[in-house]
Amino acid sequence: MSAAAAPAAIAPADEDHRLAYRNAMARLGAAVTIVTTDGPAGRAGFAATAVCSVTDSPPTLLVCLNRGSSAFAAVSANQAVCINVLAGEHEPLSRLFGGKTPVDERFAAAHWAQTGTGCHRLEDALTSFDCRIRSVADGGTHDVLFCEVEAIHTRDDGQALIYFDRGYKTV
Repeated sequence: MSAAAAPAAIAPADEDHRLAYRNAMARLGAAVTIVTTDGPAGRAGFAATAVCSVTDSPPTLLVCLNRGSSAFAAVSANQAVCINVLAGEHEPLSRLFGGKTPVDERFAAAHWAQTGTGCHRLEDALTSFDCRIRSVADGGTHDVLFCEVEAIHTRDDGQALIYFDRGYKTV
C-alpha cells in the first residue's frame, strides 16, 4: 500500500477561485437548520444550511457535516440525526449552535422533545425530520450524509429563517 499524498498547497490563483466561490455561495439563500444527535456517542448539535431534499421515495434528506465540527464524532457514531428547520425567532439559537458554545448551554437555550431515534427535536421548529443516516459520501472537507426520514413534526405557523449574503433574513 502506498501512503496518501499530502495535500497540495493552494496556489494564489486557486485561493482566488476559492474566495470567488465562497462569495458566490453567499448569494445562494438557504434555510437555517439545527441538526441534533444523541446516542451511545453522546449528544451534539450544529447549525447547518447545507441541507436539501434528495427524494420522497423513501423520504431522504442530504446534510453536509464538516469533519472538523465538534459534532462530527457523535453524529458519525450515533448514525441518527434530527433536522430542525428554524423560524425567524430562532436566530439567537442558530448563533449558539453555530459557534463554540458548550453543548449543554446550546441545548439549555430551548425546549426539546426526544424523538424515536433518540435525537432531540426543537419543540417549536417550523418542521423537524427525525432520521437515520443510511449512507455517507466523501465531500472533501465534509461528509455528505444521506438521511432517511422516519418521522416528521410540523408547526402550522411562522416565518422561515434564511441565511443570505452572510446574514440572517426572515421570509
